[in-house]
Amino acid sequence: MKKIPATEKSLVLRTDFSDESAWHEVCAAIQQPVGDFRAYVDFVNDPDFAGIDSKEVSASLLGDPGRVFAFIIDHVTLSQAEHPILVVDVFDEPGRTFRVIPSEAWSVENNLSLANMDFGDFANSVDADGVFRGFLRP
Repeated sequence: MKKIPATEKSLVLRTDFSDESAWHEVCAAIQQPVGDFRAYVDFVNDPDFAGIDSKEVSASLLGDPGRVFAFIIDHVTLSQAEHPILVVDVFDEPGRTFRVIPSEAWSVENNLSLANMDFGDFANSVDADGVFRGFLRP
């Protein structure tokens, strides 16, 4: 497998190339500011990474200084209406995953990148279907 390139910002890795329109929709949704917040990400859109799974991504990124997680745009992301993005832990529990809707990607990215929260804080707050849609508000 080709080495996943280093990125300055958090990684968004495309692993499914079945729907170009959905890919662009997901990218735009991730970059959409939410109030004063936004996700700081770099997109890797390279067909050499087609079909790799979360375990391969986690193994490839282990030991990458400062990298604690990665977003993966896979077939599920591109084929489901909510476009749930796979989030992979590459630090605390390498290979652990959960999904996040694009409008909440900023929360995951900001908090994990700054170590304000742990991967488990998000993974343990998913809905019954394994998707993080935000923390309950009072």
